Amino acid sequence: MQLYPNRLADSLNKGLQAFYLIFGDEPQQQMECIQAIRDQAKAMEFDERQSLTVDTGFNWNRLVEASQTLSLFSSRQMIELELPTGKPGAEGAKVLQSLAQSPNPDVLILLHGGRIGKDVQNTKWFKSLDKQGVYIPCYPLEGQHLNRWISERLNHLGIQAFPELVRLLSDYCEGNLLAARQEIEKLALIYPSGQLTLEQAEKAIVDQSRFTVFQLIDVLLEGNPQRAVKMLYRLETEGIEPTIVLWALVREWQTLKSLQHAVSQGISLQSLWNKHRIWRNRQSLYQQALQRLNNDQLSQMADKLSHFDQAIKQSSVPRPYVELCHLCLMFIPMPLDSMALDYN
Repeated sequence: MQLYPNRLADSLNKGLQAFYLIFGDEPQQQMECIQAIRDQAKAMEFDERQSLTVDTGFNWNRLVEASQTLSLFSSRQMIELELPTGKPGAEGAKVLQSLAQSPNPDVLILLHGGRIGKDVQNTKWFKSLDKQGVYIPCYPLEGQHLNRWISERLNHLGIQAFPELVRLLSDYCEGNLLAARQEIEKLALIYPSGQLTLEQAEKAIVDQSRFTVFQLIDVLLEGNPQRAVKMLYRLETEGIEPTIVLWALVREWQTLKSLQHAVSQGISLQSLWNKHRIWRNRQSLYQQALQRLNNDQLSQMADKLSHFDQAIKQSSVPRPYVELCHLCLMFIPMPLDSMALDYN
Protein backbone atom coordinates (compact mmCIF):
# COMPACT_ATOMS: atom_id res chain seq x y z
CA MET A 1 0.00 0.00 0.00
CA GLN A 2 1.41 3.38 -0.98
CA LEU A 3 1.11 6.18 1.52
CA TYR A 4 2.44 9.73 1.39
CA PRO A 5 4.34 11.16 4.39
CA ASN A 6 1.54 13.51 5.43
CA ARG A 7 -0.81 10.51 5.84
CA LEU A 8 1.54 8.37 7.92
CA ALA A 9 0.36 9.64 11.31
CA ASP A 10 -3.24 8.65 10.60
CA SER A 11 -2.10 5.21 9.48
CA LEU A 12 0.05 4.68 12.59
CA ASN A 13 -2.87 5.59 14.85
CA LYS A 14 -4.77 2.68 13.34
CA GLY A 15 -1.96 0.24 14.04
CA LEU A 16 1.47 -0.84 12.88
CA GLN A 17 2.16 -2.76 9.68
CA ALA A 18 4.65 -5.61 9.42
CA PHE A 19 6.83 -3.82 6.85
CA TYR A 20 7.60 -0.21 5.99
CA LEU A 21 9.46 0.84 2.83
CA ILE A 22 10.65 4.44 2.94
CA PHE A 23 12.55 5.56 -0.15
CA GLY A 24 13.26 8.92 -1.72
CA ASP A 25 15.65 11.83 -2.08
CA GLU A 26 14.05 14.21 0.42
CA PRO A 27 15.85 13.63 3.75
CA GLN A 28 13.62 15.70 6.06
CA GLN A 29 10.44 13.76 5.30
CA GLN A 30 12.35 10.49 5.39
CA MET A 31 13.81 11.22 8.84
CA GLU A 32 10.42 12.28 10.18
CA CYS A 33 8.72 9.14 8.87
CA ILE A 34 11.38 6.86 10.35
CA GLN A 35 11.18 8.61 13.72
CA ALA A 36 7.37 8.48 13.75
CA ILE A 37 7.48 4.71 13.16
CA ARG A 38 10.13 4.30 15.86
CA ASP A 39 8.01 6.21 18.37
CA GLN A 40 4.87 4.23 17.57
CA ALA A 41 6.78 0.95 17.68
CA LYS A 42 8.18 1.81 21.11
CA ALA A 43 4.69 2.68 22.33
CA MET A 44 3.56 -0.77 21.11
CA GLU A 45 6.38 -2.42 23.16
CA PHE A 46 8.82 -3.03 20.33
CA ASP A 47 11.55 -2.36 22.88
CA GLU A 48 14.49 -3.76 20.92
CA ARG A 49 15.80 -2.07 17.76
CA GLN A 50 18.53 -3.27 15.41
CA SER A 51 20.05 -1.32 12.51
CA LEU A 52 21.66 -2.98 9.49
CA THR A 53 23.19 -1.44 6.37
CA VAL A 54 23.42 -3.28 3.06
CA ASP A 55 26.86 -2.62 1.58
CA THR A 56 29.31 -4.59 -0.52
CA GLY A 57 29.65 -8.05 0.92
CA PHE A 58 26.62 -7.75 3.22
CA ASN A 59 25.64 -11.13 4.66
CA TRP A 60 21.88 -11.50 4.30
CA ASN A 61 21.89 -14.21 6.97
CA ARG A 62 22.32 -11.37 9.46
CA LEU A 63 18.85 -10.14 8.58
CA VAL A 64 17.39 -13.65 8.79
CA GLU A 65 19.01 -14.24 12.19
CA ALA A 66 17.93 -10.83 13.47
CA SER A 67 14.32 -11.51 12.49
CA GLN A 68 14.35 -14.86 14.32
CA THR A 69 16.26 -13.95 17.46
CA LEU A 70 14.93 -11.90 20.35
CA SER A 71 16.85 -10.75 23.39
CA LEU A 72 16.05 -11.93 26.91
CA PHE A 73 14.73 -8.49 27.75
CA SER A 74 12.32 -7.95 24.89
CA SER A 75 9.55 -9.94 23.24
CA ARG A 76 9.18 -7.62 20.25
CA GLN A 77 11.75 -5.91 18.05
CA MET A 78 12.12 -3.45 15.17
CA ILE A 79 14.74 -4.00 12.46
CA GLU A 80 15.88 -1.07 10.34
CA LEU A 81 17.57 -2.08 7.08
CA GLU A 82 19.27 0.68 5.09
CA LEU A 83 19.24 -0.16 1.38
CA PRO A 84 21.09 2.81 -0.21
CA THR A 85 20.57 1.76 -3.84
CA GLY A 86 17.14 0.25 -3.34
CA LYS A 87 18.41 -2.94 -4.98
CA PRO A 88 19.15 -5.92 -2.71
CA GLY A 89 20.53 -8.18 -5.43
CA ALA A 90 19.40 -11.74 -6.13
CA GLU A 91 20.22 -13.15 -2.69
CA GLY A 92 18.69 -10.22 -0.84
CA ALA A 93 15.57 -10.33 -2.99
CA LYS A 94 15.00 -13.98 -2.03
CA VAL A 95 15.45 -13.23 1.67
CA LEU A 96 13.08 -10.27 1.61
CA GLN A 97 10.46 -12.19 -0.35
CA SER A 98 10.70 -15.05 2.13
CA LEU A 99 10.21 -12.68 5.07
CA ALA A 100 7.17 -11.17 3.35
CA GLN A 101 5.59 -14.61 2.93
CA SER A 102 5.69 -15.32 6.67
CA PRO A 103 5.53 -12.02 8.62
CA ASN A 104 6.21 -12.24 12.35
CA PRO A 105 3.79 -10.14 14.45
CA ASP A 106 6.57 -9.55 16.98
CA VAL A 107 9.06 -8.26 14.37
CA LEU A 108 8.66 -4.98 12.49
CA ILE A 109 10.98 -4.43 9.50
CA LEU A 110 11.67 -0.98 8.08
CA LEU A 111 13.61 -0.60 4.82
CA HIS A 112 14.86 2.81 3.78
CA GLY A 113 17.12 4.29 1.12
CA GLY A 114 17.43 6.66 -1.81
CA ARG A 115 15.00 7.29 -4.62
CA ILE A 116 13.79 4.20 -6.48
CA GLY A 117 12.16 3.82 -9.87
CA LYS A 118 9.45 1.63 -11.30
CA ASP A 119 12.04 -1.04 -12.03
CA VAL A 120 12.44 -1.61 -8.28
CA GLN A 121 8.75 -1.18 -7.47
CA ASN A 122 7.86 -3.86 -10.00
CA THR A 123 10.14 -6.52 -8.52
CA LYS A 124 8.64 -9.52 -6.71
CA TRP A 125 10.34 -8.76 -3.40
CA PHE A 126 9.09 -5.17 -3.36
CA LYS A 127 5.54 -6.12 -4.29
CA SER A 128 5.54 -8.84 -1.62
CA LEU A 129 6.60 -6.43 1.12
CA ASP A 130 4.29 -3.71 -0.15
CA LYS A 131 1.34 -6.11 -0.02
CA GLN A 132 2.06 -6.83 3.65
CA GLY A 133 3.03 -3.29 4.60
CA VAL A 134 3.34 0.34 3.51
CA TYR A 135 5.48 2.08 0.88
CA ILE A 136 6.19 5.76 1.63
CA PRO A 137 7.87 7.74 -1.19
CA CYS A 138 9.68 10.85 0.04
CA TYR A 139 10.26 13.30 -2.81
CA PRO A 140 10.97 17.06 -2.78
CA LEU A 141 7.84 19.15 -2.29
CA GLU A 142 6.93 21.94 -4.69
CA GLY A 143 4.11 24.39 -5.28
CA GLN A 144 0.94 23.82 -3.26
CA HIS A 145 2.35 20.68 -1.64
CA LEU A 146 5.25 22.70 -0.22
CA ASN A 147 2.92 25.52 0.89
CA ARG A 148 0.68 23.02 2.67
CA TRP A 149 3.66 21.44 4.44
CA ILE A 150 4.87 24.86 5.61
CA SER A 151 1.37 25.91 6.77
CA GLU A 152 0.94 22.71 8.77
CA ARG A 153 4.36 23.13 10.39
CA LEU A 154 3.65 26.77 11.29
CA ASN A 155 0.26 25.91 12.78
CA HIS A 156 1.77 23.02 14.75
CA LEU A 157 4.16 25.46 16.46
CA GLY A 158 1.44 28.03 17.07
CA ILE A 159 2.51 30.53 14.41
CA GLN A 160 -0.16 32.24 12.34
CA ALA A 161 0.31 30.88 8.81
CA PHE A 162 -0.78 33.90 6.81
CA PRO A 163 -0.31 33.57 3.02
CA GLU A 164 2.57 36.06 2.72
CA LEU A 165 4.61 34.25 5.38
CA VAL A 166 4.00 30.87 3.76
CA ARG A 167 5.05 32.28 0.39
CA LEU A 168 8.19 33.84 1.90
CA LEU A 169 9.29 30.57 3.51
CA SER A 170 8.49 28.68 0.32
CA ASP A 171 10.65 31.00 -1.79
CA TYR A 172 13.53 31.07 0.67
CA CYS A 173 13.66 27.38 1.56
CA GLU A 174 12.40 25.69 -1.59
CA GLY A 175 14.26 22.45 -2.24
CA ASN A 176 15.46 22.27 1.38
CA LEU A 177 12.78 21.12 3.84
CA LEU A 178 15.35 20.71 6.59
CA ALA A 179 16.19 24.40 6.33
CA ALA A 180 12.48 25.27 6.23
CA ARG A 181 11.90 23.33 9.45
CA GLN A 182 14.85 25.09 11.12
CA GLU A 183 13.62 28.53 10.05
CA ILE A 184 10.10 27.84 11.33
CA GLU A 185 11.47 26.61 14.66
CA LYS A 186 13.61 29.74 14.87
CA LEU A 187 10.56 31.95 14.29
CA ALA A 188 8.74 30.08 17.07
CA LEU A 189 11.61 30.83 19.47
CA ILE A 190 11.90 34.50 18.50
CA TYR A 191 8.12 35.09 18.51
CA PRO A 192 6.65 32.65 21.07
CA SER A 193 3.27 34.38 20.87
CA GLY A 194 2.99 33.23 17.27
CA GLN A 195 2.23 36.76 16.12
CA LEU A 196 4.70 38.40 13.73
CA THR A 197 4.68 40.62 10.68
CA LEU A 198 6.07 39.86 7.25
CA GLU A 199 8.82 42.43 7.83
CA GLN A 200 9.87 40.70 11.05
CA ALA A 201 9.94 37.34 9.30
CA GLU A 202 12.06 38.71 6.45
CA LYS A 203 14.68 39.96 8.93
CA ALA A 204 14.81 36.61 10.73
CA ILE A 205 14.85 34.23 7.77
CA VAL A 206 18.00 33.37 5.85
CA ASP A 207 17.73 32.30 2.20
CA GLN A 208 18.25 28.53 2.40
CA SER A 209 16.83 27.33 -0.90
CA ARG A 210 18.96 24.61 -2.46
CA PHE A 211 18.64 23.09 -5.88
CA THR A 212 20.48 20.51 -7.92
CA VAL A 213 21.42 20.56 -11.58
CA PHE A 214 18.98 17.69 -12.13
CA GLN A 215 16.11 19.75 -10.74
CA LEU A 216 17.10 22.55 -13.11
CA ILE A 217 16.90 20.18 -16.07
CA ASP A 218 13.40 19.07 -15.12
CA VAL A 219 12.26 22.69 -14.92
CA LEU A 220 13.75 23.40 -18.36
CA LEU A 221 12.01 20.38 -19.85
CA GLU A 222 8.79 21.57 -18.23
CA GLY A 223 9.26 25.02 -19.81
CA ASN A 224 9.25 27.23 -16.70
CA PRO A 225 11.60 30.20 -17.33
CA GLN A 226 11.10 32.05 -14.02
CA ARG A 227 11.84 29.00 -11.93
CA ALA A 228 14.83 28.13 -14.12
CA VAL A 229 16.39 31.58 -13.62
CA LYS A 230 15.87 31.33 -9.86
CA MET A 231 17.53 27.91 -9.76
CA LEU A 232 20.48 29.14 -11.79
CA TYR A 233 20.98 32.02 -9.38
CA ARG A 234 20.99 29.63 -6.41
CA LEU A 235 23.40 27.25 -8.15
CA GLU A 236 25.76 30.14 -8.78
CA THR A 237 25.63 31.35 -5.16
CA GLU A 238 26.29 27.80 -3.96
CA GLY A 239 29.47 27.72 -6.03
CA ILE A 240 28.42 25.03 -8.51
CA GLU A 241 30.98 24.91 -11.34
CA PRO A 242 29.54 26.24 -14.64
CA THR A 243 30.99 23.22 -16.44
CA ILE A 244 28.69 20.93 -14.44
CA VAL A 245 25.62 22.88 -15.58
CA LEU A 246 26.94 22.89 -19.15
CA TRP A 247 27.45 19.10 -19.02
CA ALA A 248 23.82 18.65 -17.96
CA LEU A 249 22.54 20.96 -20.70
CA VAL A 250 24.55 19.16 -23.39
CA ARG A 251 23.36 15.77 -22.17
CA GLU A 252 19.71 16.83 -22.28
CA TRP A 253 20.14 18.40 -25.70
CA GLN A 254 21.59 15.11 -26.96
CA THR A 255 18.65 13.17 -25.51
CA LEU A 256 16.07 15.54 -27.01
CA LYS A 257 17.80 15.52 -30.39
CA SER A 258 17.95 11.72 -30.43
CA LEU A 259 14.29 11.41 -29.44
CA GLN A 260 13.20 13.95 -32.04
CA HIS A 261 15.16 12.21 -34.80
CA ALA A 262 13.71 8.81 -33.89
CA VAL A 263 10.16 10.17 -33.85
CA SER A 264 10.72 11.76 -37.26
CA GLN A 265 11.62 8.26 -38.52
CA GLY A 266 8.25 6.93 -37.35
CA ILE A 267 9.47 5.37 -34.09
CA SER A 268 7.08 5.75 -31.14
CA LEU A 269 8.25 7.40 -27.94
CA GLN A 270 7.01 4.43 -25.91
CA SER A 271 9.69 2.25 -27.47
CA LEU A 272 12.42 4.82 -26.72
CA TRP A 273 12.02 5.39 -22.99
CA ASN A 274 13.97 2.34 -21.83
CA LYS A 275 16.74 2.90 -24.38
CA HIS A 276 17.36 6.38 -23.00
CA ARG A 277 16.73 5.37 -19.37
CA ILE A 278 13.84 7.80 -18.99
CA TRP A 279 11.56 6.56 -16.23
CA ARG A 280 7.82 7.05 -16.19
CA ASN A 281 7.82 9.99 -13.75
CA ARG A 282 9.87 12.07 -16.23
CA GLN A 283 8.41 10.94 -19.55
CA SER A 284 5.78 13.70 -19.61
CA LEU A 285 8.55 16.32 -19.23
CA TYR A 286 10.27 15.10 -22.39
CA GLN A 287 6.96 15.00 -24.23
CA GLN A 288 6.34 18.63 -23.30
CA ALA A 289 9.81 19.68 -24.45
CA LEU A 290 9.48 17.85 -27.78
CA GLN A 291 6.15 19.55 -28.42
CA ARG A 292 7.74 22.99 -27.88
CA LEU A 293 11.08 22.55 -29.65
CA ASN A 294 11.49 21.99 -33.37
CA ASN A 295 14.52 20.81 -35.32
CA ASP A 296 15.76 24.33 -36.15
CA GLN A 297 15.65 25.37 -32.50
CA LEU A 298 17.59 22.30 -31.41
CA SER A 299 20.19 22.98 -34.10
CA GLN A 300 20.58 26.59 -32.89
CA MET A 301 21.00 25.30 -29.34
CA ALA A 302 23.73 22.96 -30.54
CA ASP A 303 25.70 25.86 -32.02
CA LYS A 304 25.39 27.95 -28.86
CA LEU A 305 26.34 25.06 -26.60
CA SER A 306 29.37 24.26 -28.74
CA HIS A 307 30.60 27.86 -28.78
CA PHE A 308 30.16 28.20 -25.03
CA ASP A 309 31.97 24.91 -24.42
CA GLN A 310 34.98 26.09 -26.46
CA ALA A 311 35.00 29.49 -24.76
CA ILE A 312 34.82 28.15 -21.20
CA LYS A 313 37.65 25.68 -21.89
CA GLN A 314 39.77 28.65 -22.96
CA SER A 315 38.77 30.61 -19.81
CA SER A 316 37.42 33.45 -21.92
CA VAL A 317 34.00 33.73 -20.25
CA PRO A 318 34.03 36.49 -17.59
CA ARG A 319 30.46 35.82 -16.36
CA PRO A 320 29.61 32.22 -17.27
CA TYR A 321 26.26 32.11 -15.47
CA VAL A 322 24.94 34.94 -17.64
CA GLU A 323 25.65 32.84 -20.72
CA LEU A 324 24.25 29.73 -19.00
CA CYS A 325 21.03 31.63 -18.36
CA HIS A 326 20.90 32.46 -22.07
CA LEU A 327 21.41 28.80 -22.97
CA CYS A 328 18.80 27.60 -20.49
CA LEU A 329 16.16 29.94 -21.86
CA MET A 330 16.65 28.42 -25.30
CA PHE A 331 15.12 25.24 -23.88
CA ILE A 332 11.88 27.11 -23.13
CA PRO A 333 12.27 28.30 -26.01
CA MET A 334 12.68 32.05 -25.87
CA PRO A 335 13.69 34.15 -28.92
CA LEU A 336 17.40 34.42 -28.11
CA ASP A 337 18.89 32.44 -30.99
CA SER A 338 20.02 35.55 -32.87
CA MET A 339 21.58 37.16 -29.78
CA ALA A 340 25.33 36.77 -29.89
CA LEU A 341 27.26 36.09 -26.72
CA ASP A 342 30.44 38.11 -26.23
CA TYR A 343 33.31 35.93 -25.04
CA ASN A 344 35.97 38.57 -25.58
